[in-house]
Amino acid sequence: MRKRGLWIGVVLLVLLAGGIWWSNKSDEARAKRPPADAPPKIIDMPEGQLQKVEIRRAVGETTVLEYKSGKWQITAPQPFEVDPQASSSLISSLCALTSERVVEQKTSDLSPYGLAKPALEIVAIKKDGKSLRLSLGDETPSGNSSYASLQGDPRVFTIYSYIKTALGRDSNDLRDKRLLTFDPEKLVRVELAAKGQDLEFGKNNQNEWQILKPRPLRADGGQVEELVRKLRDAKLDLPVSAEDSKKAAAAFASGAQVALAKVTDAAGTQQLQLRKDKDKNVYARSSAIEGIYKVAPETADGLDKGLDDFRNKKVFDFGWNDPAKIEIRDAAKQSTYQKSGEKWMSAGKQMDSTSMQTVIDRLRDLAAVKFPDQGFTTSALEFTVASSDGKRVEKVALAKAGNDWLARRENEPTLYQLDAKVVEELQKAIAGVKEAAPPRKK
Repeated sequence: MRKRGLWIGVVLLVLLAGGIWWSNKSDEARAKRPPADAPPKIIDMPEGQLQKVEIRRAVGETTVLEYKSGKWQITAPQPFEVDPQASSSLISSLCALTSERVVEQKTSDLSPYGLAKPALEIVAIKKDGKSLRLSLGDETPSGNSSYASLQGDPRVFTIYSYIKTALGRDSNDLRDKRLLTFDPEKLVRVELAAKGQDLEFGKNNQNEWQILKPRPLRADGGQVEELVRKLRDAKLDLPVSAEDSKKAAAAFASGAQVALAKVTDAAGTQQLQLRKDKDKNVYARSSAIEGIYKVAPETADGLDKGLDDFRNKKVFDFGWNDPAKIEIRDAAKQSTYQKSGEKWMSAGKQMDSTSMQTVIDRLRDLAAVKFPDQGFTTSALEFTVASSDGKRVEKVALAKAGNDWLARRENEPTLYQLDAKVVEELQKAIAGVKEAAPPRKK
């Protein structure tokens, strides 16, 4: 009896486990199944199967995109590089095209919907040679949707207007409008001719921008990056008609040069030339694309800069990376402050951290208001600042020059004229350094 009861228990347990497994599988299948009232898909295919898309208009050009050499390209009405975001939006919208609703399950007359002679047709050609033809017709009475049909499918659908807009883009909408196509992450050199100066920028071993021409100088990395951003974002104005192209070419030929920029990345060097006409319109010619185009005035403003606009005006480079050691020599007095953990120490004594932070902040504030060629005489203040775990050591001397102060970094010819009030605040901060208060007795 006991064995019989045990076997019955085992059988019941197996049946229970099987029931749970089947229930879970059924729930999983139901979760994957679209709701009964979900609008049906018009096209549902993997994007990787698509080889070619033809956007045909009853009036106007036919735009053709083809997948070649691992990317989408415009091949008609003329060859253009494609804007990756625009093409991705179109392809994803087409390959997973969902209707808003079904208007008719079966119709023999498409005329009432503007589908007998549609204003817009999308032909999708797959890699296996098979094709799908999507017709887009009139707007619905509400104006928020348009009628659509698929060749071989008797149904008439509606799709949202924004989807129709995404599918009906022309070559001007889809083409890459960048005037330069360099990779900012692989940029190694930037050259700029503007304001009568020839400038060149490159990166040092710390991957920081430096001025190479007209002579080696410290660069303001933020300003160089802003220049790179302006070059990366430089775009041509569209649409461009044949007449527009002729006018742009004539205006460019007679215009005054604003800037000539060159960028070099792993793929090579590209060049952008900007000129401005008498009405302040800006025109561009790029080595990356054919033709001359009108561009936004902001593009010229971002490139119309001289040497001093790109020079690093900060005397110290440690930035927001607080130093670990500071040596200060003021006349005959010399002080050394070393950070140990979170404490500042000097001559075996703990220093007040707030007063030390004030000194660091005032050192950080030292910046040039001008770059004079001469005037530095005898040092009145000298600083040695170690940061980045001792990897960066900066030595700076300050000298009085009449009512002004000048700074000079070690092994650099550049002089920095400083705001006298900023130096005064630094001197006050140095004089205010004090020992840390003794701990309170409990």
